[in-house]
Amino acid sequence: MASLWRAVMGDSPPNVDDYDGVEYWTNPERTGWLTKQGEYIKTWRRRWFVLKQGKLFWFKEAIVTRGSRPRGVIPVATCLTVKGAEDVLNKQFAFELSTRSDTMYFLADSEKEKEDWINSIGRSIVQHSRSVTDNEIVDYDSNR
Repeated sequence: MASLWRAVMGDSPPNVDDYDGVEYWTNPERTGWLTKQGEYIKTWRRRWFVLKQGKLFWFKEAIVTRGSRPRGVIPVATCLTVKGAEDVLNKQFAFELSTRSDTMYFLADSEKEKEDWINSIGRSIVQHSRSVTDNEIVDYDSNR
C-alpha cells in the first residue's frame, strides 16, 4: 500500500539501475533548488536537483551524500528539448523538459537560474544523446 501511495504522490524512488553507477554526491555539473510538477498529481514540490553524467536527479534535501536516495532521475539522453515554458504554464521562470512520451515542468527562482538550467541541461542532452554515433557520421569529403 505504501508503494502505491508513493507512486500516486509522484515520490516513487527510482530503480538503482537507473543511476548507471553515477556518483551523484560528488562533483556535480550543476545543483540547485527547482520546483517540479508531480507526475501523477500535478502539485508543485520544491526539490534539490543534481545534474551529473547525463542524469538529472532530484532529492528532498540539499545535503546529498553517498547514502542519499534520489526521489527521481531523468536520463537526459532520452530528452528531445529543454526550453522556456512561461507561456504554457502562465508562471514566471518556468521551463519544460520533453521526451518522446512526456513533458516535465519546472520553476526556477529567477530568470538567470532558469536560463542556467536550460543551458546546462541542453549541453548535457547534446553530450549524451545517442541520436548520432561515430559510426553514423558520414564524411562526404573522404569520398572524393
